[in-house]
Amino acid sequence: MGNLKIYPSKLKGELKIPPSKSMAHRAIICAALSDKLCRIDNIDYSDDIIATIEAMKSLGAIITKHEDYLEVVGVYKNIQNTKKNKMIDCNESGSTLRFLIPISLLFDGSSRFIGRGNLGKRPLNTYYNIFDKQNIKYSFKKDILNLEVEGRLKGGTFEVEGNVSSQFISGLLFTLPLLKEDSKIVITTDLESKSYVDLTLKVIKDFGIEVINNNYEEFIIKGNQKYEGRNYKVEGDYSQGAFFLCADALGNEIVCKDLNIDSLQGDKEVINILKKMNVDILAKGNEIEGKRRKKLKSTYIDGSQCPDIIPVITSVAVLAKGRTEIVNVGRLRIKECDRLSAITSELNKLGANIIEKEDSIIVEGVDELEGNVEVWSHKDHRIAMTLAIVSSRCKKPIVIKDYDCVSKSYPNFFGDFEKVGGISIEWNVG
Repeated sequence: MGNLKIYPSKLKGELKIPPSKSMAHRAIICAALSDKLCRIDNIDYSDDIIATIEAMKSLGAIITKHEDYLEVVGVYKNIQNTKKNKMIDCNESGSTLRFLIPISLLFDGSSRFIGRGNLGKRPLNTYYNIFDKQNIKYSFKKDILNLEVEGRLKGGTFEVEGNVSSQFISGLLFTLPLLKEDSKIVITTDLESKSYVDLTLKVIKDFGIEVINNNYEEFIIKGNQKYEGRNYKVEGDYSQGAFFLCADALGNEIVCKDLNIDSLQGDKEVINILKKMNVDILAKGNEIEGKRRKKLKSTYIDGSQCPDIIPVITSVAVLAKGRTEIVNVGRLRIKECDRLSAITSELNKLGANIIEKEDSIIVEGVDELEGNVEVWSHKDHRIAMTLAIVSSRCKKPIVIKDYDCVSKSYPNFFGDFEKVGGISIEWNVG
């Protein structure tokens, strides 16, 4: 992993925001579960998206990569090509893992899931409970992703907690329509990250699947449905656009292109949060820019529905006048790293005043950040990108250790960062 020295500079210009990773995962899966040839346009080959492409190929789909689009021949066009013993490498992608586990149970034979980083520590008990009820064979190792499953999923009623991860619900929503039997998903707690379920419902509907949503308390799914092959364009990603909109809030001038102001993406909440913090949002067509008024002001943020943007939002709160409280973000502890601990320790190194609690953080705004220190990404792409953005408001340069983890979601982040005026050089620590 590399180290990067970044010199404070004002960021200014226009950027095409990369395609939505969340929607790309979903579109690839739906196309790969059809019986047709599909084209998926506007693809960025991040590590996570490559993991889903390779996973669906392991199940029998034929996927051809082009520069910025995919051609996908769905697995049901040649179902006999599906291997009996499948190896699915999820790398560090939680979406790939949790989406593909139930999907793999549509096919005969066994599937072995492997991965890296903290992926083996992410809870899978929701699926284990289903396996126990349906007598599906499975084995796993604690804290290391090495899960083997074998059996066929059957329709019925599936009780799922809504406050662990919406990915379990999405995984079932992809899978259950293809079963012979009708099914129902019952949500047993308040549902967090509803927007991610909305994205799943939208994309599977675009591919011809019908699901009845009863106020997010239960989902009614008819069996014997089919994914209809189609061409699909992935829209721009608000979880990535958030970094540059937050850069605007910090006094930079970046126009974010290819963002749909009517998007269902939950991370579009960055717009509402920044508005509360004294940032005007200017939207024209698919271009969005933030314009900070005189001073940023503190606010209260519930991060339960938009956890991915919390690290970079925290960097804005650090320089806002007063106290900002960010609550309901305990799930950030089981991401690529413990993001609550990471963002607290690294921003405090720069001169921030953040107090970390079990499920929240409290930020007391400061007037400026010092810099002149080494900070660590914790090998987490969102921490690395947050530190790069906040460097624009440091008095002195910073060194980010293990910066190249951005390949997980935004491989060209630092290319775009330099395109709008960021100044950085490779650095040998010590």
